[in-house]
Amino acid sequence: MLKDYYKILGITESETSEEIKRAYRRLARQWHPDVAGNSKNALDKFKEINEAYQILSDKIKREEYDRARMFYSYAKQNSQYNTQGEKHSTYDNSFNEKKSNFKFKNFSFNWENFIYKNTQKQSDKEVKLPINGKDVNTEIEISLSESIEGVTKIINLLQTGTCPKCNGRKFVNGSICPYCSGKGKYTAYKKFTVKIPAGIKNNSKIRLAKEGEVGVNGGLNGDLYITVKIRQEDKYHTEGLNVFQTVPISPSKAVLGGEIKISSLNGEYKVKIAPKTQNGQKIRLSGCGIVQNNKVGDMIITVEIKIPKNLTNEELDLYRKLEQISSENIREY
Repeated sequence: MLKDYYKILGITESETSEEIKRAYRRLARQWHPDVAGNSKNALDKFKEINEAYQILSDKIKREEYDRARMFYSYAKQNSQYNTQGEKHSTYDNSFNEKKSNFKFKNFSFNWENFIYKNTQKQSDKEVKLPINGKDVNTEIEISLSESIEGVTKIINLLQTGTCPKCNGRKFVNGSICPYCSGKGKYTAYKKFTVKIPAGIKNNSKIRLAKEGEVGVNGGLNGDLYITVKIRQEDKYHTEGLNVFQTVPISPSKAVLGGEIKISSLNGEYKVKIAPKTQNGQKIRLSGCGIVQNNKVGDMIITVEIKIPKNLTNEELDLYRKLEQISSENIREY
């Protein structure tokens, strides 16, 4: 059955091209998937409106369509007369004269096929232009030690791309694409192996070429950019290539001095505590910081004098004796 595109757009055969355009815009806004939704009825209606406009807005296609409607009308009338007894012989004579010009008896014009071929050609022209995929940005968090030593991480990223079945057109052979359910896009998880180099700085970006959104019609894929976030630990913090650490010592060690062991990002070190070390005093360990581009930083230790929580009676007695024999008033400093 031949579709009535004039009826679909709600216009008459005498409408001008401007009036056809206005009618199309009004209906397209009303039935656009963003407004009417993605139901099958709404999508079919929107597709039908676009088909009607593609034919009626083109002068040549509209003339061909009008001729096809005329032939279709003749065929319908012929069918009606063949089912009626009256005027049959009269019609046959008049029609036989016409069919010698139109060859109507053998006429097999398939307008549905014509519409599909023309709209398909139009769609092919539209999709031939290559469209590059968009870049994708994400973040990954690593520890401070991982940033110094380097590490390999695997990330699982949810990606959205153009549907490979319908190339984003939402329809396949006039029906809703079964692969993307008429959305024109697909979403899936993809795993990436990311090699993070040693000595990387906070907020540095790693680029994975062509791992972004997929290009359409031969367009280039976008890139994947991974921003590296270095998690600052309570034990350490960094400033440039230098590493800072707070080390607790006992009051006796601060007064008498001695040697302690500390764990750093590069291993264990023995540190000498000078006698009469004050709380908050800093000790620099040269060359024990971050190594990067043939440069190395230092490690700066801040001494924190801490009193043990569980003192024995004997220890408390010694502190009382020390208080009695002490000759200095600390509050005078």
